[in-house]
Amino acid sequence: MKKSSKVIVIVLAVVLVLFLAVTFGGGAYMVNFALLPENRGFDIQAEREKMESRCPGIIAWQDELIQSGCLKDTFVVFPNGRRMHAQYAAAAVPGNKTAILLHGYGNNPTTMVVYARMFRDSLGFNVFMPGMAAHGQSEGTHIQMGWKDREDALQWIPVAHDIFKDDEMIIFGMSMGAATTMMLSGEETPDYVKAFIEDAGYTSVWDQFKDQLDKMFGLPPFPVLYGADLVCRMRFGWNFKEASSVKQVAKSTKPMLFIHGEQDDFVPTWMLMPCYEAKTQGYKEYWIAPGSAHVRSITDHQAEFTAHVRAFLDKI
Repeated sequence: MKKSSKVIVIVLAVVLVLFLAVTFGGGAYMVNFALLPENRGFDIQAEREKMESRCPGIIAWQDELIQSGCLKDTFVVFPNGRRMHAQYAAAAVPGNKTAILLHGYGNNPTTMVVYARMFRDSLGFNVFMPGMAAHGQSEGTHIQMGWKDREDALQWIPVAHDIFKDDEMIIFGMSMGAATTMMLSGEETPDYVKAFIEDAGYTSVWDQFKDQLDKMFGLPPFPVLYGADLVCRMRFGWNFKEASSVKQVAKSTKPMLFIHGEQDDFVPTWMLMPCYEAKTQGYKEYWIAPGSAHVRSITDHQAEFTAHVRAFLDKI
């Protein structure tokens, strides 16, 4: 072999090694950064302080429920062996309607207190707030971004139903919980689950990570996101593109309300319409909250938010 040919082979080998190092090394870093718990959602006091800053007086409302014995905790061991936690409270006026409230990325059930007050005190629902896998007091190997959480939600539905003996149940989620809600909507759910409401959910895990990779690091999806997708598949058994709210909503037949803040930059507002348009079966509505950033619609427009949810529920 000529010397020049050997040089070319060596250069190509070095380039290939570097490419694989960037792809899989960067991919592994991204998976660790984004999906391993590492204190995301475990600091309940910090979450209480954050919610109080957004909605003054809300923690006093939560504490009153705790002191009166109305807000309760339950722990359930799922078939996969994980010990999972949830909080729940009966409606202020006893009734037969329950809302399961799914929190977002890095949060815990305390994040849902503003929504819980709306559903419980204004709309007359029992409220049930699970901790997602690897969040709060719920166990888990990794953050599931809504995809595997939809399977966990299917486990929680009969638990809440057994507690409240309800005739009607709705599933509500915000951010990652909203994606969970949409992903769950494409699965078969009991007849007593009547509708889904999502606030600021993303189109897919791939789209969300692609957007954040650009905003946080100024990087294109190739090659790091492709590497992370493969690492996630190898370590956890699922991939970013299959974790699609759009594909799941396309299978949904039950009524759904889509909500998004007009100025949402974390889960971009443009993600609302592909999800909404994908739903071709069953009743649907959407509302874009004027001027609101990510999951701020309920605190920016409490009365209007409640009115939209009430009107939707009345229709269905």
